[in-house]
Amino acid sequence: MRKSALEEGLRWLEQASEDLYWTQDLAQRGGYHIACFLAQQVGEKALKAFLYAQGEEIVLGHSIERLCAAATQWQPNFNEKVKRWSILDGYYVPTRYPNSLPDSIPAKVYTKEAALEAARLAQEMVDYVSGLLSKIKKQTSK
Repeated sequence: MRKSALEEGLRWLEQASEDLYWTQDLAQRGGYHIACFLAQQVGEKALKAFLYAQGEEIVLGHSIERLCAAATQWQPNFNEKVKRWSILDGYYVPTRYPNSLPDSIPAKVYTKEAALEAARLAQEMVDYVSGLLSKIKKQTSK
């Protein structure tokens, strides 16, 4: 049996939260390039969680900026959030591939400060979407 829209959204949010744990761990202990990449993935999954909870059946793409734009259809405040959160889009490719960085590799370029900030933004996204989905859950349980 197919899950409800809210259940599917919560499933995506749960995975985002699990990934956030490892993002924060790596941001503290090392592997800063991986932490930055995971932060982008957390943000992407949190936004997809929101979109699935709204009833979207297929949510494609990896861009936080584009996913936020899609989310504004249901929650205009995403338009304000995207200005901070879309910086994570810059961590999607160059954190993983040496050919995206001149004369270096991702493991040598990304810093603890960058990883901690990326993790903070990812946490903000998870918290924001979690709050929105909690409101939906309360409304549907009335």
